[in-house]
Amino acid sequence: MAQIRRGNISKSVKKQVDTADISSFQQVRQVTVTENDDGQRIDNFLFRTCKGVPKSHIYRILRSGEVRVNKKRIDQTYRLQEGDTIRIPPIKVAEREEKHVPGASFDILYEDDSILVINKPAGVAVHGGSGVSYGVIEQLRAARPNARFLELVHRLDKETSGILVLAKKRSALVKLHEQIREGSIDKRYQALVKGDWKNQRQHVKLPLLKYHTADGERRVRVDAGGLASHTIFNVLKRFPEFTLLEAELKTGRTHQIRVHLASSGHVIAGDDKYGDFELNREIQKGKKGEDALKRMFLHAYKITFIHPETGKPLTVSAPLPDECSGYLKGLDAENDKDV
Repeated sequence: MAQIRRGNISKSVKKQVDTADISSFQQVRQVTVTENDDGQRIDNFLFRTCKGVPKSHIYRILRSGEVRVNKKRIDQTYRLQEGDTIRIPPIKVAEREEKHVPGASFDILYEDDSILVINKPAGVAVHGGSGVSYGVIEQLRAARPNARFLELVHRLDKETSGILVLAKKRSALVKLHEQIREGSIDKRYQALVKGDWKNQRQHVKLPLLKYHTADGERRVRVDAGGLASHTIFNVLKRFPEFTLLEAELKTGRTHQIRVHLASSGHVIAGDDKYGDFELNREIQKGKKGEDALKRMFLHAYKITFIHPETGKPLTVSAPLPDECSGYLKGLDAENDKDV
C-alpha cells in the first residue's frame, strides 16, 4: 500500500495538450474506450474529447448517427464500456487561442495509483470559471501532462485552505462520489469565530438557498425553501474574543459552514462575504500586538473515507497553515498577559 508522504509536484511546465486538438477534428477518428472512461455517458465523453465544439453540435452528430460505437448507432445516454470502439466523424470548429496554464506545485498529503490528496492554499480556486482563468485542477493537469485521468472528487471555496481529494481513475471517482452521496465521508474543518460559542458540541440544522447578488456574485442564505443542511460544531479552544471550532459536515452545501456560523451569530474571522467587516479590518492590521491575519480562518484539516481500491478506511490530515497557527499563538500570548 502506498505510504502517506509530503512532497512537491515538479515545477517543470509543459503546454497541456487536449485529448483531441483542433487539427484532429478534421478527420474520422476511431477511439478505444479505456478503464478510465468505462461507465461514462457518450455525450459527456464527447464534450471532454472534443473541447471547443458546441454542445448543440455534439448532440446533432449523436442524433444523426454519425457517432457509432462498435459500428452501431447509439443515443446520448449510452454508457461506454471498456474496449468499446467509438467512431467520431470529422468536426469543423473555428480555431481559438489556447490560454497558457502554468503547472503548479502543491503539498502532497497522500498519493497512490488511484487518488491524490493535496493541501490547497487559501486564495486559490479549485477550477477555472466565474472570472477565474484556471484553478488547481487545470494547474495539476498542466504539471502532469502524461496523466491519463485527473478529476476533482469534491470542492473547496477559494478562500478556504486544506485537504482536496482528486481521482486518478474514473473507477475511484465513481466510488468516492457514491460515498459523498451516502454521507459516509467524514470531513472536518477548523474555524476561528467571533465571540464565545456557548455549547461544547452543537448541531446546526438550517436550510440553505443559493442566490445571486445584483452584480452576479453567487451567495447563500438561510431560507425555508432551501436545501436541508446539517453541521456539527465542537469547541476546540476558547479565547477572550474568539472561539476555535471544529466543524463536522453532515451535508456538503455551498458555503455551508460560513453561513451556518454567521446565522448563529458567530462569523468566521476574515470572511469577506458573510463576516464582520470591521473585525476583518482590525485583524488584517494586527490587534493588540498579535500577528495580523490576512485571510479567512477556515481550514479543511482532516478527512476519512473508504479507499476506493483497498476498501479500508483512510484518514488524511493537514496541519493549520502558518498564518493561522501564528494568529492563534498571538491570541495565546494575549491570554497570558491577561492572567
